[in-house]
Amino acid sequence: MRWALNRLALAITSMVALAFLVPLAVATRQIAYDRAISDARQQATSMVTVLGVNSDLTELTNAVASTAAGSAGRLAIHLPELDPIGVTHLTDATVSRAASERRSATAEAPGGIAYLQPTVLTDGRTVVVEVFVPEEETRRGVSSAWLALGGLAIVLVGGSVLLADRLGSQLVKSTRQLAAATRRLGGGELNERITPTGPRELRDAARDFNAMADDLRRLLDRERELAADLSHRLRTPLTGLRLDVEAMPPGPIAERMQQACDLLDEELEAIITGARLGSVEVRGTEECDLVEMLADRLAFWSVLAEDQERPWEVVGGHEPVMVPMSRSDVILVVDAMLGNVFSHTPDGVAFRVIVSSSGLLVDDAGPGIPDPENAVKRGFSGAGSTGLGLDIVRRAAETVRGQLVIDRSPLGGARVGLLLHAAPEEPEPQPRRRRRAVS
Repeated sequence: MRWALNRLALAITSMVALAFLVPLAVATRQIAYDRAISDARQQATSMVTVLGVNSDLTELTNAVASTAAGSAGRLAIHLPELDPIGVTHLTDATVSRAASERRSATAEAPGGIAYLQPTVLTDGRTVVVEVFVPEEETRRGVSSAWLALGGLAIVLVGGSVLLADRLGSQLVKSTRQLAAATRRLGGGELNERITPTGPRELRDAARDFNAMADDLRRLLDRERELAADLSHRLRTPLTGLRLDVEAMPPGPIAERMQQACDLLDEELEAIITGARLGSVEVRGTEECDLVEMLADRLAFWSVLAEDQERPWEVVGGHEPVMVPMSRSDVILVVDAMLGNVFSHTPDGVAFRVIVSSSGLLVDDAGPGIPDPENAVKRGFSGAGSTGLGLDIVRRAAETVRGQLVIDRSPLGGARVGLLLHAAPEEPEPQPRRRRRAVS
């Protein structure tokens, strides 16, 4: 923007300067020419005065020699039927034509121009006074005048560009401040405000930005309070559910229900904490081991896999994989990906979990996902699903600047993956743990 303003000022000022300086340059050239002709006219008039007093050849010769033009060989007097007195630069025909017309005129001559002034003596003879003007005399002072005009044009153009640059600098500074504040607000700094500066339009935009930031802060605070209030309300039925689970006889089902209650309680606590602190402050400051969380959740899902006679295996996971996510977020992602297999494939369908430094992949041998694009849309994924599970994975991938993958798996079914950076290179199938349910 600043450079565009400078170019605009340069173009406008240059056109204005040219509009004035070109005519001035032409006028300067014409003024120098007119001055030279005027000087020649004055010298010719002085010789006409001498001719009116005395037409003696000797006296005329002395008069011609006494003038500046005559001493320089640039003045001549043409008498009828006599040789010219002084130095002439014209042909006889040109002089005769001027004498016959009896009016002053100019004629081109080698190296310059000649001014001719005819006059009539008392005896009736016509005498022509010739004053030669060299070409350099017609241009005397023009070069210096043009240099002065050119310098003035440069000063004017440079001054206007400098002024436009200063004004543009203030405008660009205000615009950059507004853009930087917008980026910081988008990055989660909800307390970001700016001081309105610059032109009226930018000041209005800055005030609107501050008003928008205030509204956004109020909306987020209200949303957090609503989420926290909802989470508190859910604790009452959760407490009743936990009491019922504790009253169940010991066994795999009771243990699984107890784990589910514990997980739900942790998630409610995380929702309350996140709602009050703000998602931006909570996220991005925690880190956990994906392999460890996967092992904990597989301990839960393996029981259900045995009940449904699902063969499963884990590939990779020999080294820790640290992800910039909280423990509760990783649990949500893993449960969403594994729960997708159990919810959308028949009993007995095998699945495989691949974990590496690039992310997490879950393959199954089920019917696959016919419409991956709509699978992540809530309420539109089909098969009786709300699409919430894959949407959780998608949002988690966006949080870590990764990617959600929905594709056809090598097992023939669906592949759902969370890529942390680039697409992972699948390791050789060296199962760390493999189980097959026995009926």
